[in-house]
Amino acid sequence: MRYEIIGPMAERFEEVLTPDALDFLVALDSEFAARRVALLDTRRARRDRYATGQLPDFLPETAAIRADPTWQVAPPAPGLVDRRAEITGPPDRKMTINALNSGAKVWLADFEDATAPTWHNVIGGQLNLIDALDRRIDFTDPRGKRYALGEELATIVVRPRGWHLVEKGIVVDGRPISASLVDFGLYLFHCARRQLAAGAGPYFYLPKLEGHREARLWNDVFVFAQRYLGLPQGTIRATTLIETITAAFEMEEILYELREHSAGLNAGRWDYIFSIIKNFGQWPDFVLPDRAEVGMTVPFMRAYTELLVRTCHRRGAHAIGGMAAFVPSRDPEVNEVALGKVRADKQREAGDGFDGSWVAHPGLVPTCREVFDAVLGERPNQLDRRRDDVDVTAADLLSVDKTPGQVTEAGVRSNIAVALRYIDAWLGGAGAVALWNLMEDAATAEIARCQVWQWLHHGTPLAGGGCVTEELVRSMLGAELAALTEGRADADRERAGQAARIVEETALGEDLPAFFTTGAYARHLGPAREPALAGG
Repeated sequence: MRYEIIGPMAERFEEVLTPDALDFLVALDSEFAARRVALLDTRRARRDRYATGQLPDFLPETAAIRADPTWQVAPPAPGLVDRRAEITGPPDRKMTINALNSGAKVWLADFEDATAPTWHNVIGGQLNLIDALDRRIDFTDPRGKRYALGEELATIVVRPRGWHLVEKGIVVDGRPISASLVDFGLYLFHCARRQLAAGAGPYFYLPKLEGHREARLWNDVFVFAQRYLGLPQGTIRATTLIETITAAFEMEEILYELREHSAGLNAGRWDYIFSIIKNFGQWPDFVLPDRAEVGMTVPFMRAYTELLVRTCHRRGAHAIGGMAAFVPSRDPEVNEVALGKVRADKQREAGDGFDGSWVAHPGLVPTCREVFDAVLGERPNQLDRRRDDVDVTAADLLSVDKTPGQVTEAGVRSNIAVALRYIDAWLGGAGAVALWNLMEDAATAEIARCQVWQWLHHGTPLAGGGCVTEELVRSMLGAELAALTEGRADADRERAGQAARIVEETALGEDLPAFFTTGAYARHLGPAREPALAGG
């Protein structure tokens, strides 16, 4: 079996793309590529069944796992005992330093929704993590401000890209390798022992799983990788994001499959909303109001988070809350209102029993820590709070029709503006984008374009009169494109035009593509097919 590096070998990339590391990726691909493809086929078949009116439910074939009160996940690993504040962001050089210095307990180094998967971002991000663990990372911005690591650093947890994505920069036997295995494999190969020497370990967040069989695949990857690299079984720990409606029905089974390697579950709120629309958007009972009105207290979201805490604490696993996406402003009045909302959100999570929560900006870490400090005190978590009072049914998880709110013309325009501007930035290599004081990533862009498709598909009435039509959407898209391109250079105007075409293809077509990122990556991002290095 042969591999080819299609991506260009930039400065120091050979430190990441070593022959031994690439042999490890080939071994992972050889062992697991076929199973990954089969599970993606299962995803498509399941979505086709939902299109005919079938709805998910708790699995009868795994009832014994849910009913068994005796099994528990592994105890928390070093560096993951106290997780009261976690910060997320792409592993670029500046963010790596700021996140590690932020005062958060954990930094989610995000190769997934907060990273545009350019070759430079993927391999450069791995290099930044190596440099951070070796404490040789620094950064000077264009104004001359220097960034360097402090003494007390957050624990690094890496989020690889999802099973549905590939990496064009590395091909095995002529086909792109799984992006999940690239991100996981390179980090584990280079950083596992570095992390162990630092008193922690190789830890991961697992994105967009749709069920326990996908968790079983990850667990088998962990077992194989640890054996290959000579690491003790159980060294790897992984927190699973519950960010699909199908995974919400299999939380216990996911923990069970990963129990030797599990570090808990996270409420991935934005992707969860995206999953609801993607799977059931063709049905009128699942039409949601403006994105801004779909908060965490609406019935179907409340059921999901309550069940997550109960499930985790029943099995000795951490329950980690959702993202606070506010980006602090220079306007003190804007900050006061927004930080009040962030505080209320974190107070709800801490009061519900979550052991910690996420923020997207270092400026929010003090608020998150303060809220969880008030509930936890000196305790590292609240795993002892079992939440046996919670009883969530399948109907509760699917009670989307009980969501209050309206669809407004402003909501349609906001979604178009966010989708267009985010995809434009993504094509330019940025995966975390501050828009109107919110940190938008691929998940929120997915919600935005899927809501437009859903409202258009149903001709949804607007609160001020009229309804969502193709003419209205195209008119708004044209106006937003004109505003975005005003004063831009020709190359940037062309990129914005590409972004507008992606919005058209993924939000205005008869069918709703599962992800905008797969097609956009295949056509617009990643290296051209001219091998820079071959071996194997």
